[in-house]
Formats: sequence, structure tokens, C-alpha cells
Amino acid sequence: MFHKLSHYLMLLLAVFTWSCNQAQNESKNNKKQNSTVVSDQYPMKLSDVEWKKRLTPEQYRILRQKGTEVAFTGKYDHFYKKGTYYSAASLQPVFSSATKFDSGTGWPSFYEPISPDAVKLIVDNSDGVGRVEVVDSKSGSHLGHVFDDGPKPTGKRYCMNSAALIFVPEGGAPPTASH
Repeated sequence: MFHKLSHYLMLLLAVFTWSCNQAQNESKNNKKQNSTVVSDQYPMKLSDVEWKKRLTPEQYRILRQKGTEVAFTGKYDHFYKKGTYYSAASLQPVFSSATKFDSGTGWPSFYEPISPDAVKLIVDNSDGVGRVEVVDSKSGSHLGHVFDDGPKPTGKRYCMNSAALIFVPEGGAPPTASH
């Protein structure tokens, strides 16, 4: 009896492992397909080689590979100067210091973008958790995610990666390079 039970458990474990591997492979394939489809929707199109020349390795990992910096390590987490935040990928303005707040999460947070068309929101199920990804509207580069636990007036928390942003002080000239 014990032998039969262990045989069934091994079989069940094998099926479970196989199905998890299948799901991971499908997720990877969907990510590749989604990133290809998504990137075709944006006016700024660069090859991987061009992106790697334009961005630092950390910027490339976050902006182009949808990475996330470690909480409380980004230079704009506890940063409150007046000015504008630009996408390090496209160099377009995406957030204003006027909408920045301390969310206590370890990432710079804003309650709304600088204009409605500065960013695009994309459903992100990549980690098995339903989130909404925030990308710059010019290049489709990953900036962070938006959540529904922010302050008034919007109730939104645009949780961004510092490495995805370039800050320009109030009255300063827009950036001309990503780093």
C-alpha cells in the first residue's frame, strides 16, 4: 500500500512540475510577444544595440527589460526639489515635483503624470499578480507601476524607478542625454 501511495505521489509531483514549467514557458513567450507588439505602438524605435549605447546598464535593465531597483536605494526616493522628471529613455517630461509625495514604499511616487498623454498604462500579469505597468508614451520604456492607494485628488500612486527618471530643476533646460 505504501509503495502505491508513493508511486501516486511521485506521479502527482511530476505532473505538477511539468504544468509549472509549461506555465513559466508560456509566460516567457507571452512577455516576448507582448513586448514586441507593445514596442511597435510607440513613435521612438531603437534597436537593442542603440538602447545599450544610449542608456547605462542599470537604466537599460529597468527601462528596456522591465526591471525594478531595490526599495530605498533610488536617488529620487527622498528627494523633494522643485522641477520636472523626464523619462531617461525618451527624454520626454513624465512627472512634476508638484505631484510627488512620500509614499513610504522606497520608490519615488507621484499621484499623477505631468500630462495625460505623457505615459501609457499596460496590464501587467508577468508575476502572476495583476498590476498596471507605467511606460513612457514615446518609447514604451518601463518606468514603474501605478496602484490605487495614493493620496487625493487622484487616489493613484505612480511608483517609479529613480534610474528610469532624469530630474531637471525648475527653470532648467530639458535633458539632452540619458546619463
